[in-house]
Amino acid sequence: MREWGLPWPGPETATAAEAAGAAAFCAGEFADHDSYVASALMAASTSRARFGPGIAYAFTRSPFSHASAVRHLANVAPGRVFLGLGSGTPRMNGDWFSVEASRPAARMTDLVQAIRAYLTAENGEKIQHSGEFYSIDAAIGAPVLGKLDVPIVLGAFNPVMLRTCGRVADGVLGHGLFTDRWWAETVNPALAAGAADAGRDPATLLRWGWVITAVDDADPDRAVLDARRQVAFYLTVRTYDRLVELHGWQEQVGAIRAAFRSGDTEGMARAVDDEMLAAIAVCGSSAQARETLAARTHLPELGFLAPPSFLVGRRRKAGYEAAAIELGRTHCAPADGTGG
Repeated sequence: MREWGLPWPGPETATAAEAAGAAAFCAGEFADHDSYVASALMAASTSRARFGPGIAYAFTRSPFSHASAVRHLANVAPGRVFLGLGSGTPRMNGDWFSVEASRPAARMTDLVQAIRAYLTAENGEKIQHSGEFYSIDAAIGAPVLGKLDVPIVLGAFNPVMLRTCGRVADGVLGHGLFTDRWWAETVNPALAAGAADAGRDPATLLRWGWVITAVDDADPDRAVLDARRQVAFYLTVRTYDRLVELHGWQEQVGAIRAAFRSGDTEGMARAVDDEMLAAIAVCGSSAQARETLAARTHLPELGFLAPPSFLVGRRRKAGYEAAAIELGRTHCAPADGTGG
């Protein structure tokens, strides 16, 4: 992990993180927070670090909406914006967002290309794109365009979407569950295959990712428990079964899901054994966290040190953010003046 950042912690904490060398901030989405609104707060509250949606739900907005938001942010903070997109689950797209999301890899390919058509257009050019899902014929009669070099990273997990990422995006924004084996045996080969499809050099792709991080020197056992709970909560979702099968964790995950169905959060945490925890999370005391980081062989190049959120209150989360800043400061080289 050459650089580190945080999921958006708010202006005051972000100032401390930037001073400690944070290279980037990102923001996800849910029913009560929007990644582009959060990105506007990042633009106003930081001075060097990169920032952006990490991730925005891709299919809930048109290519125009994504591109215009990125241009607006780039006007406020030139050279610091990135765009992270994720397809979301079929249930969320259909039941929550009421949007069409069939064939997500092909749809994501078309969306990225359509967004780039807007971001690479010069003033006076007609913006045209003819794809399977998006068709654009836009004559924007105002001097508001010009080519923007904004990295687009995808929140990709399965091999098909990872290959799509290698073919059309600038890199991947990995999930907090990614292990060394998942990076080495699934992510990197799929990215390389996608890059080869497009005649690209896979070495140029960005390999970013979230890292579940819970450090508390005053109560390391509580930090470990919170990390176990977060890992368990993520593994209640069948989306990640390929990773579970790779590691042979079917029995443990079966116990996690049984406990989840019965509302037994302590049972969920107990089912995350030490091997699983060490492969996924950075937790415990500062010394334990540094040992875990040193033992990992395939950390993301830019790691977003993400405190647990499942059953973690604001005060404890703030403590984990402060500890993550100190871990980043001591474990990674300071960010350069561009923040990445």
